[in-house]
Amino acid sequence: MTNIILHKAATRGLADHGWLKSYHTFSFGGYHNPERIHFGALRVLNDDSVSKAMGFGTHPHDNMEIISIPLEGDLEHKDSMGNTTVIRQGDIQVMSAGTGIYHSEHNKNRDQDVKFLQIWILPNKKNVIPRYGQISLNPADSHNRLQQILSPNQNDEGVWIHQDAWFHLGNLDEGKTLTYNLQKKENGVYAFIIEGNATINNQPLEKRDGLGLWDVETLSITANSNATILLMEVPMKF
Repeated sequence: MTNIILHKAATRGLADHGWLKSYHTFSFGGYHNPERIHFGALRVLNDDSVSKAMGFGTHPHDNMEIISIPLEGDLEHKDSMGNTTVIRQGDIQVMSAGTGIYHSEHNKNRDQDVKFLQIWILPNKKNVIPRYGQISLNPADSHNRLQQILSPNQNDEGVWIHQDAWFHLGNLDEGKTLTYNLQKKENGVYAFIIEGNATINNQPLEKRDGLGLWDVETLSITANSNATILLMEVPMKF
């Protein structure tokens, strides 16, 4: 029997620091919900908005796979590996923190907020050599299809991480129906509606809703309006 957990957008935790508004799907920082610690290896899903010219000062991470997906604006990144980059809508950034890194993130613009998803995945290998990756996606590859943007495989489409996880992004026209088949039967899928409305396995979802499914082999996805959907397939046991 398929197991389902529904997280409506309005039930997420909110950290409002003035310059930063961050909605937490899972427990993070000052938001703690014992029923929402993680979904399998998916530990953090933060929906962040950073004010003009503001940002996160230099801070550490270790033994975590960290993925950033910009939704609006430009995010400047600097880290202890020597990377100084800007990520924009249409890009995806990944860091394997491994033995330890320091980094900072700032809104590069003084005339608009920057909005992005920050996602943490628990790795299947600890204390790896820290690594940075960034790619620009082709929007045409996600129009009315599910574009793979992350996998465990270095030579596969998208970025890669140290975990048996696959991410897919779809920009669907209203009425479009797609099927997603899981890569591994012991995995689960967490679907996040970035924009619009959709129905997944008969569950209606609205903007910023999240739906976790496991003990399932296939997802049926129908866009009830023009919709942008992120699918995160992750191990449920790790």
